[in-house]
Order: sequence, then structure tokens, then C-alpha cells
Amino acid sequence: MKLSAAAEAITTSPILVIAAEINRRIAEGQRVYNLTVGDFDASIFPIPEALTEGIIDAYRAQQTNYPGAFGLDILRKGVAHLLQRTCGVEHALDEIQIASGSRPLIYSFYQSVVDPGDRVVYPVPSWNNEYYCQLLGAHPVPVDTRPEDNFFPTADALRPVIEDASLLALCSPQNPTGTLMDRDQLLDICTLVVEENRRRPAGAKPLYVMFDQVYWLLTFGAHAFHHPLAVCPEIRPYAVFIDGVSKSFAGTGVRVGWGTGPAEIIGKMRAFIAHVGAWAPKPEQIACGGFLANDAAVDSFLDRFRSELQARLQGFYDGIMALRAEGFDVDAIAPQAAIYLSVRLGLKGRVTPSGRRLEDDESVRAWLLDEVGIGVLPFSWFGADRHADWYRISVGTCRREQVQEILAVLGNALRTLA
Repeated sequence: MKLSAAAEAITTSPILVIAAEINRRIAEGQRVYNLTVGDFDASIFPIPEALTEGIIDAYRAQQTNYPGAFGLDILRKGVAHLLQRTCGVEHALDEIQIASGSRPLIYSFYQSVVDPGDRVVYPVPSWNNEYYCQLLGAHPVPVDTRPEDNFFPTADALRPVIEDASLLALCSPQNPTGTLMDRDQLLDICTLVVEENRRRPAGAKPLYVMFDQVYWLLTFGAHAFHHPLAVCPEIRPYAVFIDGVSKSFAGTGVRVGWGTGPAEIIGKMRAFIAHVGAWAPKPEQIACGGFLANDAAVDSFLDRFRSELQARLQGFYDGIMALRAEGFDVDAIAPQAAIYLSVRLGLKGRVTPSGRRLEDDESVRAWLLDEVGIGVLPFSWFGADRHADWYRISVGTCRREQVQEILAVLGNALRTLA
């Protein structure tokens, strides 16, 4: 059957494929520790109780008609309040767009600023940018990063490739690495974007920048999130910020996201969202707006949520460091943010008890899943071929008591390798 060129080219994310495969194995009774998905087990990490009750109340009040293209004022006011209270950043209501999660916002922003053939610059590893480029016929420009820089690009690395680019796509805290851009890194990049736009002639398309900040409320210890507008106000005309309840409030299935940015760009994004009907459900909008305005409820939930996530991530980090001290060629970056840990497994060339030689990251991933029962994702699945011995561990479906259990299983498996 002949389909469109776009349909012929597009593929399903391998992350979704492996998640379905792991779920199938678990349903069949296999013991698999699923550390792959950027999702939560709701029996371990439920959404805030106040949010649950607000959603139920809104449905009972028959708030089930169209919510409008902008999103409800109660939610946009809640978003503005959250950003002003926590980041000191001000937004007018026409600078805030609501959608059914963060993905429609990312897609609509790409549609608003990127033409076919335009250059889109993004670091690797990073999530999904190559697919958005493919959907729009854009030219992807991946930029390699280093563990020493927490897998973020430096301004010096970006400078040679941003000339004539239409979009720079960034995510901090970062998926898949769980790392956070520090203030100096962020300021250097924002300054670079401002300088590049000053260099461009009048009437030329600017270099826009997208900040995916959906994990920004999940930071640990001394690590702090810095909002780009607070660090470099001059970037405001060129920047759009993507956020939502999916990660920071464990609401991946609630499907409420928001984008903030210049009113002109937000208005164009709104048109794309409206044409595909990617509105967030009205009851969820009402409940989220009320919840975000409830400072005590927000802070109480986040304090507990961050503590539980950090305990799991720190447990895995300490366990990997213990294996390193035992002599294994492994490493990790200490927890900084989000629900992920960056782990290096130097296993290439080793041989498993079944005689399988671990020749590349894919064979390591398959061995861990098939013979050890641990599901992880290699950074190569996020575009980082240079760092194919690094892997993402996600703790969103992991009970605290399972951490030591998983580490024991991993350690025993490493000791069997020749």
C-alpha cells in the first residue's frame, strides 16, 4: 500500500517498543526490573491527592465541554503564579499556552519556527529531536557532548554550528542523563544566542531556542535549576519554555502541559494545537490550575517526591561506585535532577556464561534484559554514538527496597563475565 513520504519515513520510537516488550515479559511472569521508561508506577508514585480530588470534583461538576484554544484562565494564572513564586519570572496570560502534555507544545513550536530544510541544532544524547526534525523535513545538526560537561553542550561547541540555524533545542534537567545545566553554562549559551541574533541582518529569521524544562522542579541537594529568563533576560524574544505536570507531579497520564514565550509565537503555536485538537481536558485544567495556586500542597508533594526519587538514585549511584571499587569498569554521575541516572558499563569484549560476546552497547542491553533481567537504555538510542557505553537508569517504576536487590543481581551477573 502506497502511503505518504512522511508515513514511509517515520518509525516508532525504540523506547516505546522495548517498553512494550518488557511489559509483555512481566505479564507472562518473567522477572524483569524495568529501568527503561520515563514514566511512573502510579501505585508507587501517585499524583498529588489534591490534584486527584480536584479532577474528580470537576468531572462531577460536569466540566466536560471544550476548554478553549488558549487553555483555561485558572490554569494559565496558576502557571504564572508558579513561575513567579519559584523563579521570579513574570508572564502575561497571552504568553502562556496550554496543551495535552508537553509533546504537542514542542511539535507546535517546531512548526512555528522551522521550515523544511532549516537547520536544527541539539546536543546528544537528548530526547526525540531527530524525530521532530524528520516530521518537519528539517536538517538535524547533533552536537556531541562530554561527561565532564554533564552531557551538555558548551557555547564553544555550539558557536561553529548555529550560524543560519533556525532552532537550538535544549533540555535541562536533561533526559536521558539526569544532569542539570549550571548557571555559567546556561548564561554562556544564552549570551551566544543573543549575540547570534544581533549579528543577523534585519528581516532574517532569528535563531530561536527551545528549553524543555519538564523536569525542572526535580532537583537534588545543592543542585539548583536556573530559569534562562532570570539568568539572561535578553533571550526573551527568542525563547520558548516547555513544561507540564507529567514529570514534576508524576502525572504522565494526566496530559496537561504548558508553554511560555513571546505572545506572537505562542499565538502561532495555539493555532497548530487548535487545528489538531491537542487541548488538555477541561476537568484536568481546572484541577491543575487550583493545585498550582495552592503553595502548601505543591511544596508538600514536591518535598516528599524529591526525597523518594533522590533515595533511589543515590542508592543506585552508591552501588555502582561500590562495583567500581571492586574493580569493575563501571562509573556513574552522582544524582542531580529528574528521575534518571547516567551509568557507564565498560563491558565490550566480555563474554557471558552462555558464550555471547558483548561487542557493542546493543548486545550489552540485550544481555542485561534477556539473561540478567534488568532493562536499561543505551545513550546511543538518544543519538550519542560516541558514548555508547553510557546507559540511562530510570527509577520511576522502582520501589525503594528493589534498589539493593537490583544491584545485587547486577553485581552477580558482572562476576560471571569472562
